[in-house]
Amino acid sequence: MHKLLNISKLHFTAFLAILLPCCEVQKENSAATQDIEPRQAFIAKDGVRVAVDYESGNLSYLGREDSNFAGNHGLWRLYYNTPDQKEIEISPLGEKPMVCEEGDTIRIDYSTLGGKAFSLHLSIWEEGGQIRFGASLENNEPHTIIRELQYPLIGHMQIPSDYKLLTTHTGGQIFDNPVWKISNVDTRALYMTPAQKFRQLDLQYPRNAASNCFAFVGEKDGLYFGSHDTSLQQTWHGLRTYPDEGGIGHVTEDFKHLEAGFYRYPNAMCGDSWSNDASVVVPYEEDWTETSRIYRSWADTWWHHAPVPQWVQDMTGWQRVIFKHQYGEYLRKYTDLPGRIAAAGESVGCNAVLAFGWWKEGMDNGYPNYTIDDSQGGEPAWKEAIADYRSGGNRLLLYFNGRLIDVESDFYKSGGARVANKDNTGREFTEHYKFTGEGTTLGYYDSRTFVIADMSKREWRDQLLKWADRAMDYGADAVFYDQLGVAEEFPNWDLSREYPVQDIFTGRYKADALREIRDHIKAQDPEFALGTEWLSDCTSQFCDFVHIVEFTALPESFPEWFRYTFPEVVWSDRCVRDDNDVPRRVNNTLLKGLRNDIEVFRCRGLIDETPIYQAHLAKVNEIRHAFPELLLEGRFTATDGFTCSNKALSACSFASGNRIAVVITNTGDKKQKGKINVPGYSLTDSRTIGPSIVRKNCVTLGRHGLAVLIFEK
Repeated sequence: MHKLLNISKLHFTAFLAILLPCCEVQKENSAATQDIEPRQAFIAKDGVRVAVDYESGNLSYLGREDSNFAGNHGLWRLYYNTPDQKEIEISPLGEKPMVCEEGDTIRIDYSTLGGKAFSLHLSIWEEGGQIRFGASLENNEPHTIIRELQYPLIGHMQIPSDYKLLTTHTGGQIFDNPVWKISNVDTRALYMTPAQKFRQLDLQYPRNAASNCFAFVGEKDGLYFGSHDTSLQQTWHGLRTYPDEGGIGHVTEDFKHLEAGFYRYPNAMCGDSWSNDASVVVPYEEDWTETSRIYRSWADTWWHHAPVPQWVQDMTGWQRVIFKHQYGEYLRKYTDLPGRIAAAGESVGCNAVLAFGWWKEGMDNGYPNYTIDDSQGGEPAWKEAIADYRSGGNRLLLYFNGRLIDVESDFYKSGGARVANKDNTGREFTEHYKFTGEGTTLGYYDSRTFVIADMSKREWRDQLLKWADRAMDYGADAVFYDQLGVAEEFPNWDLSREYPVQDIFTGRYKADALREIRDHIKAQDPEFALGTEWLSDCTSQFCDFVHIVEFTALPESFPEWFRYTFPEVVWSDRCVRDDNDVPRRVNNTLLKGLRNDIEVFRCRGLIDETPIYQAHLAKVNEIRHAFPELLLEGRFTATDGFTCSNKALSACSFASGNRIAVVITNTGDKKQKGKINVPGYSLTDSRTIGPSIVRKNCVTLGRHGLAVLIFEK
C-alpha cells in the first residue's frame, strides 16, 4: 500500500514512498515505482523535503523542492566506554535499521548496535516549515556507558559556493568558505587529535557559542541549525570536514567533505534510557536575519529580559581600571577615582568605571576575601572616593569574581573545598593566573592557584548575594561578577555510579544564580545594576550589561547577529588597549551598537596615555550623546529599513519611535561613495568623523571615515 505525504509540486517518481504497518517495503510492478532505487521514506510538506533510504537509513534528501543539502550519508554516530577502552565508535555503517513512516514522521530504529545491547530510535518530522529531529536510546549492556550521541548529522553536505558559515561565537562570526575554514583550524591544537581523519571547528553552547544555533547563509537563502533545548545543557555544534570515504587526510585540501550537526552527552549506563527532540534544521529563504528570527521566535518561549535602568542604556562604556595588581603593585589609589580617573573618562565622554583590584589582596588574589585596604583609609576612604566620583554624575561598577577561590584564602583553608568542582578522579580542578611584573619569575613560576566554585551550591550562592549587598553599602551603582556568563570549562563530576559523569548543566546553574542576584538587588533598588563577563543568551537575560570576553572587530567578527537577535542586551567591545588600529575598531563599536571597554595597557593605564584612542573616542561619544535615543537606547536593526548602494561600505541601522539612524563606515583603503535610501523617511540630520562628506542622503567616505544619518518618518 502506497502512502503519499503532502506531495504538492513534487515529482512522483522521485519521492514516492512505500509504507506497510511492519515497515517492510511492498514490491510493486508499476513503472512509477520501478524507477526509485533505492526506495525512500520521505516527507514533503510546507515547502521542505526530507528523504531517508530504507535499506541504509542514510539521509538522501534534505532541503526545499529545488535544493538538496544532503549527501546520502549516515545520520548519526555514537560513542561508548567499557572498563578497558574509552570512546568506542559505532556508526551506521554495517548496522541494519528498520525505517518506516508513521503519519508525517519518519522513524529509524536499531534494536542493537555494534553487537551490544544498545537500542537507538530516531525520528524526523516537519513542523511549520522546520525539520525536527528526535532521538531516544536505551543501554542494557552491562559495564558500559553511552557517552555521546552525534545526531542529526548532515554528511557530505551540498552547499552553494557562495554560502558562508555563520556561528554565534562571541555573539557572531562569519566565514566566507566553510570547508576551508574548518579544514584549516589552528593546527597547534591538532597534536592532541586524530587530525588525519577529520578536522573540527570547536564550538560549544553555552560557552564560546553565545546562542545554540549556527547556519550556512547565502544572500537570499540558507540552512539553519538550531538546538531548541530549554534544558540549556552543554551542546556541541558539530562542524567537521572529512577526506574521501575511507581515506586518510595528508594535506588540508584532502578535507573537502562537509558535515554539520549537533553532539549531545547522554552518559547512559546499563539500565538507563535517554531522549532529546530539540534539534531543528530549517532550509529558509531570506538573508541572514531570518536565522535570528527563527532563533528568537523559539527563545521567546523561555527568554525574559527585564528593562535595564535608563543610566545603563545611556552608558557609552566604562574605563576598566586595576587599582592594585596581583603581585602587590599599586597602579591607582582610591583618591584617583574622583581625580585623574574621572578626568580621563570625562575627556572621552565616558562616565563609568569598572573597578578591578580595589581590595587589599590585589587583582586575582585572595578570592573570596576582598579585604578592604586599610593602608588607604579602609572603608571610609573607599566610600568617600565612590561618593565623590558619583557626585559628578559618574557611575561605579564594582568587581567581584563569581567563581574562583584562592587556595591560600581563609575561605579555602577553612573548608572551602566543599564547594569546589571535582574532576573525574575526585580531585579539585585548578586554574592558574600568571600576571607578570617587569621580570620573568611571576609569569612562569610564581602564579596564583584557584579552585572553581560549584554554582549549584547554596553556600556559594550566599557569597554572591553578600557581595551584592556590600556593593550597595559602598554606594556603587552596579555589582559585576566576573566569569558567570558562560557554562563551566571545568564542570563537577559525579563519582557515585560505575562511571564518572560530568555535569552538563553548569550554564543553567549560572543563569539561576544571576537570576537570584538580580531579584535580590532589584527588590532593594531597581536602579542598581547587575553585570557579568562572557556573552550567552541563557545568562544575559538576567543582566543589565555584559562585558564581552573576546575580540569584536576581527575580520570574521559578526556581532550584529546577537545584537539583532537580542537587541535588549547591553554589551561591550574588547581588546582596544593602546593606540593601535583605533579608528577602525572604535568605529566598528559604534556601527554595531556596542559599548566601549576602555582597558588601556590591559587595565594598567588610562586613556589619557593613548592620545589617538582618546581623541577618536571623544568624537564618537560626542555623536552618541547627540542622539542617545537612537544610538544608545534605540533598537539595533542591522540591515532593516534602508538600503546602501555601495557594498564596499558597512552600514547598520537603529530605530526608535518615528526615527531611524544609519551608521556608515569605510574600512577600505579607497574612497567610497554610496546612497542611503530609507523608504518613507526624510533625512533630518547628520554627523561625520574623519574623511567624510554628506550631501543629502549621499555619503563619501575615505579610509576609516564615518557618517551617521538621521531620518524621520
